[in-house]
Order: sequence, then structure tokens, then C-alpha cells
Amino acid sequence: MLTMIDIGIKNAVAFTLSGKVTEDDMKRVLMDAEAKTVDHGGIVIYEEIESFSGIELAAIIEELKYLIHAGLKHITQVAVVADAGWIEKVVKIEDALFRDIDIQYFTFAEKPQAITFLQLQ
Repeated sequence: MLTMIDIGIKNAVAFTLSGKVTEDDMKRVLMDAEAKTVDHGGIVIYEEIESFSGIELAAIIEELKYLIHAGLKHITQVAVVADAGWIEKVVKIEDALFRDIDIQYFTFAEKPQAITFLQLQ
């Protein structure tokens, strides 16, 4: 289940994730991203991952369509909060692949630092 949250940053697309990401979950995130891009230009993303059990293929397709057509150039920073070593490794790979986006991993104990990181855009 994916739940949109407010972290007090106007141009932040923020959510918590527990379980599997569905196509509907992804559409909600992308609609919020599109609206905030219109309102603010650049956006930051805050992902709080409590647990992850997979992602629907349709959700991946929706994300790829968004990133190809509009998304990458508008995302400046991403903070991923989780307590899983494998997620930290994925974040490091994504940070290396997407060089124009500053992507950082934080533990749940570091949640305040994750929000501060996004505020310093």
C-alpha cells in the first residue's frame, strides 16, 4: 500500500510504501508529481519504505512513460528512507545512473536529516 504524506515542503512528492506497488499507486504518485511540477517547476521526492514486496509491471510502465516524457528534468533530489541494506545499494546505483538527480539513502532514525536534505535544494 502506498500512502501520500505531507512533509512540509511545497514541491515535495512524498509517500510511504508498505508491500507491493500497484498501477493505481504509481498513478497517484505521478499525478502529484505532475501537479507539483506545474506549480513549482522542480520537484523533490521523499520515499519512506516500510516494506517492499514487489511492483506490478503496469506500475513500472507508468513510471517509465512519465520519466521519458516529463519527469527526469524536473526532479532535483530524492530522499529514500528505509532500514534495508539492499535498498541502500539500489539507491547508490540509481544515484550513479541519474547524475543530474541527487539521490540519498537514510535510515528511519535519520528521517529528520532526509527532510533537511530536501529543504536544502
